[in-house]
Amino acid sequence: MALSGGGASAGSRPTAPPIPPSPHLSVEARGEPETALAGVRVAVLNFREPQQFAAGGAEEYAWQVSRHLVAQGASVHFLTAREPGQAAAERRDGIELRRMGNRYLVYLLVPLWLLFHRRRFDVVIDSMNGIPFFSPLVVRRRTAVICLVHHVHDRQFHAFFPTWLARTGCFVEGKVARLLYRGRTTVTVSESSREDLRTRLRWLAPIQVVPNGSPAARPIARRSVPGDPAVVYLGRLVGHKRVERVVALAAELGDGRPGLHVHVVGRGPEAGALAARATELGVADRVHLHGFLTEPDKNAVLARALLNVTASEFEGWGLTVIEAAAFGVPTVAYDVAGLRDSVRDGVTGWLVREGEELADVVDRAIGELSDPVRRAEIQRACRAWASEFTWGRTGATITRLIATELPSGAAAAPARTPDLRLAVGETDPT
Repeated sequence: MALSGGGASAGSRPTAPPIPPSPHLSVEARGEPETALAGVRVAVLNFREPQQFAAGGAEEYAWQVSRHLVAQGASVHFLTAREPGQAAAERRDGIELRRMGNRYLVYLLVPLWLLFHRRRFDVVIDSMNGIPFFSPLVVRRRTAVICLVHHVHDRQFHAFFPTWLARTGCFVEGKVARLLYRGRTTVTVSESSREDLRTRLRWLAPIQVVPNGSPAARPIARRSVPGDPAVVYLGRLVGHKRVERVVALAAELGDGRPGLHVHVVGRGPEAGALAARATELGVADRVHLHGFLTEPDKNAVLARALLNVTASEFEGWGLTVIEAAAFGVPTVAYDVAGLRDSVRDGVTGWLVREGEELADVVDRAIGELSDPVRRAEIQRACRAWASEFTWGRTGATITRLIATELPSGAAAAPARTPDLRLAVGETDPT
């Protein structure tokens, strides 16, 4: 879906104002004491876990929240799908990780597992990745259920599934989930997602926005390397991210900016198609497909980038936008839900508006960044914006939310260490 037409000139971009405090800062950020969760037993239900092939921002969010809850004294079980070669159970970061079923069966097996162990949990965080886990139907009435929704998936269903299946997915995500979770607090990651829940799904439950965090950027000496000036894409290589549009920038801007290189960091099923597209466009020597990189190597690529570019057609937030901003790297993205929340247009990046072309906005951004004074101004704004979002703040807000959801006195209950094993046939890995 291309957005075409004319937009504002570079000269019309505003000067960066001071970065205001995030309207969704946690109790930690406001200086209030955080409530400990000693003895509280939490089940986190998520479609994937961070070490799986197609894991992305939703998995990182669920895992970082789980780690924070463990640090607050909670016992956490993370229930998810199982990829070939993975163990059914393991303990990592203090979290009991349970894997069951493939990408489809997980939605049957996780609720069944939870049904067998429903008396052992005080709280369930049910991550709805388009399809919910139906946890309110299998847990005790007194068990607190928090529904976590990153973004509305209706268009994603139609992009990847046949019509009948897409309509089924939309029905479950909409009418079914709306009624099932109507009495349960919902957490989402941006104002755009909250608005979509209200308007597109007619969501009935109370909604609290708790943005993603981002790891703190460690100083990295920037060095001149082949590939500067660099445009970088960071994220999963899947269809709706439209990474081919980022790859095409090397060709579309080649005449005016022959030294422009595009770096793609991430893994996913589109990797082969992206390599073929770069060859087809004759820019394989200026498109660098890094695949998955370790954290230090990924940060090194980010730190030497001039600009981060994402062409995604929908996001819940834009985790990689903030990750790049922490290194002082601004982002060009489409003006779509989620990304319009994480990119401050003209301040920490540029939004491709209706009627504009991605290549034109990227070219304009590179032009602005060629001015050392303007670039330093944008870098300062990016770092200040990124500093508003930490996983500590995200976890602290979820901790406080859980404490308010629990029955009075539950958070102070003595610690319990139940033997939470899978249904018949599973053994404890420890």
